[in-house]
Amino acid sequence: MPLVLYLLALAVFAQGTSEFMLSGLVSDIAADMDVPVSAAGTLTSAFAVGMVVGAPLMAVLSLRWSRRRALLAFLVAFLLAHVVGALTTSYGVLLATRVVGALANAGFLAVALATATGLVAPDAKGRATSVLLGGTTLACVAGVPGGALLGQLWGWRAAFWAVALVTLPAVVAVARSVPSDSPGGAPAGARSELAALRAPRLLVTLLLGALVNGATFCAFTYLEPLATHVAGVGDTWMPGLLALFGLGSFVGVTLGGRVADSRPLPLLVAGSLALLAGWAAFALTAQHTAATVAFAFVQGTLSFAVGSTLIARALYAATAAPTLGGAFATAALNIGAAVGPWAGGRALDAGLGYRSPLWVSAALTALALAAGGGAALLARRSARVRPAGLTPGPGRTSAPPRP
Repeated sequence: MPLVLYLLALAVFAQGTSEFMLSGLVSDIAADMDVPVSAAGTLTSAFAVGMVVGAPLMAVLSLRWSRRRALLAFLVAFLLAHVVGALTTSYGVLLATRVVGALANAGFLAVALATATGLVAPDAKGRATSVLLGGTTLACVAGVPGGALLGQLWGWRAAFWAVALVTLPAVVAVARSVPSDSPGGAPAGARSELAALRAPRLLVTLLLGALVNGATFCAFTYLEPLATHVAGVGDTWMPGLLALFGLGSFVGVTLGGRVADSRPLPLLVAGSLALLAGWAAFALTAQHTAATVAFAFVQGTLSFAVGSTLIARALYAATAAPTLGGAFATAALNIGAAVGPWAGGRALDAGLGYRSPLWVSAALTALALAAGGGAALLARRSARVRPAGLTPGPGRTSAPPRP
């Protein structure tokens, strides 16, 4: 893999730390801002909403820029949003900085995905994606627990300052290492890419990615109150628990990178079934500390193995839309990242207890399995019907199906 991919992953590390770190800071932010825990959890949903809106919008706006210019602009905006977030005493302003930071993150990730997959062979998109997403998993391993530790020592604002500081070397690395190429295209190119994104296989893949990521974020956003109030995990052990989830995510992305290019279907089917069983078993055994520790690792592994494979399959299905394909994959994943914490928060507000987000995660995974199974059945039925309609009659020659 080219060195520039790992430099892009450094920036993704900083952004992934920001996106995930609130899982260890929810209670502190709620207390400091004098808002309910569910409102603090909504900060994660706000970030995801910004990612959803920002991914396609920022990708289209950046088509006229060189990739280096686009990446630098998004990184600087991301850094400034975190400086403001660290300084503000207003929940409304903090919420706004999460949206702005997410818009910048979405634009960066969309351009970075296009850059990464454009630098490797056509059959290596899965491996390139896994390198880029490795920055996110390292954020779970080191960045998120580190943010939680900083929050315990000096308050949640210290974690925001840390993200801003980590972003600085990423800005320098991108400025020095990413080639300054020509603009990506004109509005007509954007229209043609949008037309290519209507393919049914791509739309199904994006739907599955949204559901699986929704389940992941729903459980992960409320892991801290679940672990401390139900499993009895002490505050001092929370960074380690978050790191364990991150270690599982790193293993999952690595596994997905090895399999996504060659045997994606077995991983997606088996991984999704295991995810469903895991979320249900986690909810039933969350009162046991050992079970919480084990499932933090296992579910992190399964979630990211399935999620990264779905991203790779979306990029393969969107070869005619190299820029907007990554943007729509990012948007779909973050639709799930917005809906998941929101649904988990509604379950908490309804008084269903700290286990309820895990049941919401199980329900979202079940929906993904049902949608994927239904799409597969429809595809098989269409494959059986199509040859019959194309069978040549007497005196006719067969013709290939029209695209």
